[in-house]
Amino acid sequence: MGLEQKLGNMGVVTMSLEQAVNWGRTNAMWPMLFGLACCAMEMISTQAPMYDVSRFGMELMRASPRQADLMIVAGRVTRKMAPVLRRLYDQMPDPKWVIAMGDCASCGGVFNNYAIVQGVDEVVPVDVYVAGCPPRPEGLIHGVMTLHAKVRKEKLATWK
Repeated sequence: MGLEQKLGNMGVVTMSLEQAVNWGRTNAMWPMLFGLACCAMEMISTQAPMYDVSRFGMELMRASPRQADLMIVAGRVTRKMAPVLRRLYDQMPDPKWVIAMGDCASCGGVFNNYAIVQGVDEVVPVDVYVAGCPPRPEGLIHGVMTLHAKVRKEKLATWK
């Protein structure tokens, strides 16, 4: 059986290198868990069979920043923890993305005091914000799908 018979009337399917690379990046994101408070329980439950985030290629949460390209910050970030968060972000290989999960990670939540960072975007650049206190696993999955849509539109960096 030849290639023409298998493809039928489709002809030749082509895509740009940029589309192929971005497809690979979206289907093989490895998240690093950075659970700091109650939102971490909801983040962990997305790995459960009911929500099964494995269908997005996120088989397990990585504990090492050198093996991850997606940081999910779940919970409130204290001023003491902010340098640690930044160090872990800097150790991640490029390209890297960040999801701020929950109101505390997004804007400080109900903790409006000197000890809590009023949004993790003060420490690292955030790509997607997931609202809620705590957000449901469906919200995190929607955030992951939003990030996938963003990554599919990215341009490849020019080599110098």
